Amino acid sequence: MRDFSERGPGALVIGGDYKSLGIVRSLGRRGVPVWVLTDEHVLAGWSRYCRRTIPWPVGPEAEQVARLLAIARENGLDGWTLFPGGEESAALIARNREALAERYRLSILVGWTTLQKAYDKRLMHRVADDVGVEHPLTSYPRHRDDVAAYDGPFPAVLKPAIRPTIDRFTIDKGWPATDLASLLTRYDEACAVSDPAAIMIQEVISGGGESQLSFAALCRSGEPIASVVARRTRQWPMDFGRASTFVETIEAPEVEELAARVLRALRFDGIVELEFKRDPRDGRLVLLDINPRVWGWHTLARAAGVDMPYLLWRMVHGEPIEPVRARPGVRWVRGLTDLPTAISAIRRGKLSPVDYLWSLRPPIECAVIAFDDPLPALLELPEAARVAWGRRTIDAARATSGAR
Repeated sequence: MRDFSERGPGALVIGGDYKSLGIVRSLGRRGVPVWVLTDEHVLAGWSRYCRRTIPWPVGPEAEQVARLLAIARENGLDGWTLFPGGEESAALIARNREALAERYRLSILVGWTTLQKAYDKRLMHRVADDVGVEHPLTSYPRHRDDVAAYDGPFPAVLKPAIRPTIDRFTIDKGWPATDLASLLTRYDEACAVSDPAAIMIQEVISGGGESQLSFAALCRSGEPIASVVARRTRQWPMDFGRASTFVETIEAPEVEELAARVLRALRFDGIVELEFKRDPRDGRLVLLDINPRVWGWHTLARAAGVDMPYLLWRMVHGEPIEPVRARPGVRWVRGLTDLPTAISAIRRGKLSPVDYLWSLRPPIECAVIAFDDPLPALLELPEAARVAWGRRTIDAARATSGAR
C-alpha cells in the first residue's frame, strides 16, 4: 500500500452520493487524501475516508469550472486528481479539459468528442450501428406532431438523450407509455420540465433486471485491461429500472465481444460501463447505455478483485497495471432500495422469501454498509428522505410558478 501524506497527491470527488462514496473508500483505504464536493447528496462526505467537504454549486458550467479552479488555487490542490461522480460532472470535465488540466490531473481521459458519443444516446446509437451492435428501436421527435405520428410498437418509453437539466424527467430516466394517447400526455409533461430537443421515443424491451447484462472495464485505446461482467438481477422499479439494487458477477463472452466492438470503435481510455438487455423475442443483446464514469454498482468489481477507481488512479499517475478480470459469483446489494424491490416481487409471486435470503449469501458487497466506515450506512435513510423531500418541494414550487 502506498502512503500519501496530506501534502501528497490527493483526489477531489464531484458529488456526494453512494457512487462517490465508493470512490472515496477505494482511494481513502490506500491512504490517498480525498475531498468531496457535495451537491444535494452528502453521503460520501460522511465517510471516515473523506478529509473535507466543500459545497458544489448548481449553476452555469462556466461558474462551476471557475469554482474548481479557485478551489485548487486557494487550497493548494495543484496536481490532485479530479473524479466525477456522475455523467454531468464527467461531461463538464471533458468539455473543459484544457482549463481544468492547468490545475488538476483528470480521471476523464478522453476528450469531449469521444465522451459525447457515450453521453448522448443519439450519437451512441450511431456508433452501435457502425459496428453492428443492436440497440432498441428509437425515434427522435422534433415536435409534438412527430409524436402524434409515431407508429412504432407499444409499450414505448420517453427517454432523455442527454441530461441538459436535472428535472423530474431526467431524474426518472424514462417515462413509459402504453398507447399513443398516454405517449402524447407524457411528452407534454416532459416538455414542460425538460428540453424537447433531447426527448426520444424508444421501444420497451420486455423483461426485468435478470435480462440486463453489463460489461465494465478500465481501457487503454479501447482495449480492456481490467474488466467485469455482471447481471443486474434486481432493479428499482423492478419492471423499468432506474437503478440497480442487486447485481452479480458472471461469465458472459457474448457480452464481452459486443462491448469490445464499441470500445474499440471509440478507442476509449479510462473506466466505462456498457449496459445490454437480452430481447426475449429473438434472444439478441441490445445496447441500452454507455456510462463513461463510475456506475451504481462499481464497488462490486472491487469485491470481485477489480478495484476500478484505484486502478484508474494508477493509470492517471502513469503507474503500471496488470491485466485482471473479476471473478464470477460475487454479489452486490443496496439494501435501501433492494428490500422494497424484493418485497414487491414476493407479493407478485416473482420471488420467494427463501430465494431472496439465499441471494444475500456471501461473498456479497454492500453499496453503503462497511464495517470500517459505518457512519454513511447509519445516515443513509434520513439522507434519502431529505433528498426526496427537497426534490418534492422544488417540483411543487415549479408547478405553482407554472400555474401563475
